[in-house]
Amino acid sequence: MPSPLLRTRYWLGNLRDNTLARLGRLYALTVAKAAPEGSLVHLARYYQTDKQDKHFYAEHYQQHFQKFRERKFNLLEIGVGGHEKPDVGGHSLRMWKAFFPHAQIYGLDIFDKSALDEPRIKTLKGSQADEQFLKSIVDQYGPFDIIIDDGSHYCQHVLESFRVLFPLLSDGGIYAIEDLQTSYWENLTGENWGGSHDLNAPFTSMNFLKSLVDGLNFEEYVDDHYQPTYYDRNIVSIHFYHNLAFLYKGKNNEGSNFLGNRFWKDERPDPRSK
Repeated sequence: MPSPLLRTRYWLGNLRDNTLARLGRLYALTVAKAAPEGSLVHLARYYQTDKQDKHFYAEHYQQHFQKFRERKFNLLEIGVGGHEKPDVGGHSLRMWKAFFPHAQIYGLDIFDKSALDEPRIKTLKGSQADEQFLKSIVDQYGPFDIIIDDGSHYCQHVLESFRVLFPLLSDGGIYAIEDLQTSYWENLTGENWGGSHDLNAPFTSMNFLKSLVDGLNFEEYVDDHYQPTYYDRNIVSIHFYHNLAFLYKGKNNEGSNFLGNRFWKDERPDPRSK
């Protein structure tokens, strides 16, 4: 049986942990009042995610995701948080659940986070760089209308996930990528992020995304032999913010007001997905 001293230390330790937890919740409620009720800024602070104040992503998510708010759909976020601790993380998953009252929220992580599962939140264990795994979760749980990459932030992983998942994203869907600052980091913080000081290095996340921008206007190319890429044909807009990007999926077939519809042959243009 533990000695009275050990029991007292255990009790004081529990009291300290419970007090800190209550103070954390009180802080979250206090700072949440600084934003309009129900806004993503409010929810990000309430659920103590890093998408607001550490970063300033919530207001941009609000702008781009507002049209999905009352829809029934599937959302996938890469990266649950908490590293290897099984019951730590999931803050942003709970934020998305609150913001999208009819959506099913999925979180992908390299570690087992099933302890965080709850109604309308399901976690999936696997690597964001595993092509077969990514395809299998889309087959089983998709289609996804929103995909958010808040995973490892290694450039190679970001690009591998995008190349697999963007073609499987629903038409009219949005693919978001966070923390693009790693595009400029090589071995910062002791990790090899796969970035570069070279602003033209083709292997960084930012430079890959920048390479897609001209494709928005591929119908204006004067080379009649040009073969449009999948991204040319299926990205209708790209939006960049500080360390954050949104890519909208849809049929990029408005045609040129001068050169016509040369690249679509007999296919009639469809209205752009809203």
